[in-house]
Amino acid sequence: MASVAQGSVPRQPVSEAHRAAARMEAFVAWALAGPAFFLLILLLLGPTVAVVVMSLTDWLFGATSFNWIGLENFAAIFGDRSFWRSLRNTFVYVGIVTPLSVGIGLGVALLIEAGTSLRSFYRAAYFLPVASTLIAMSIVWEFLLHPTVGAVNVMARALGFSGTHWLQNPDTVLPALALIGTWQAIGLNMVLFLAGLKSIPRDLYDAAAIDGVDSAWERFRRVTWPMLGPASMFVVLITAIRSFQIFDSVQVLTQGGPAGASEVLLFSIYREAFSYLRAAHAAALTVIFLAIVVTLTLVQARVMDRRVHYG
Repeated sequence: MASVAQGSVPRQPVSEAHRAAARMEAFVAWALAGPAFFLLILLLLGPTVAVVVMSLTDWLFGATSFNWIGLENFAAIFGDRSFWRSLRNTFVYVGIVTPLSVGIGLGVALLIEAGTSLRSFYRAAYFLPVASTLIAMSIVWEFLLHPTVGAVNVMARALGFSGTHWLQNPDTVLPALALIGTWQAIGLNMVLFLAGLKSIPRDLYDAAAIDGVDSAWERFRRVTWPMLGPASMFVVLITAIRSFQIFDSVQVLTQGGPAGASEVLLFSIYREAFSYLRAAHAAALTVIFLAIVVTLTLVQARVMDRRVHYG
């Protein structure tokens, strides 16, 4: 009586019907989420775990048995000069493609958004490389970069410069591949930036005009660029990840040559797995590749998130 008088309510026993209803609700929830959860494990986590396990063995494609060798594959990789060369080439490629494609994509988006006519045409024209197959476009670029009849060398000689074999010169092959990658990435970055520009309230520009911000550069610096923070962060992350996955143009145009000057990580993984049939070694390279991509993504997201305005 004293506890009731103090305002506490005695706990009512849970009936068997309530427990049965709770069990049925949990069963229905798992039944609905189960297929998606199973597919997540099967298609995403399963292959990742399989690659990690394979990297700890000496298995070769076609072999009927394997031995557990622990971290020997990783030790061999870190002691291999070709790995460090491919890693350096990959970072150089990413370092060229990411800022160029992001900067040019933003510039194209600003020009299209500021225009009054033919917006749809320009959007489609710049987005065309994204919709095209990179392998087919790489063949087109191979003709454009031909040392004698290619359009690039023809224009260079017309301007008084000497042409070169862009894809066979160790000094120019990686910039040439980066040029192709930049051309292919501009369209997607443009579309993403256009979406970001559409989300900026027009009232901010009106308020800036009232405050005396009249020039286009000042409007961009004070309004457009800060409000594009979330879109910019997303574009940089996506571009860096896509650039890190460079493979198609290397496989079609250079095969990692000349003398390994264009060898990148994904091409090294492909060569180890399907040319040398060293599946376990390729799996170890894949684990390193995934670790680098995840680390760079987290670092970029953390650094850029501090400078992004979400207002």
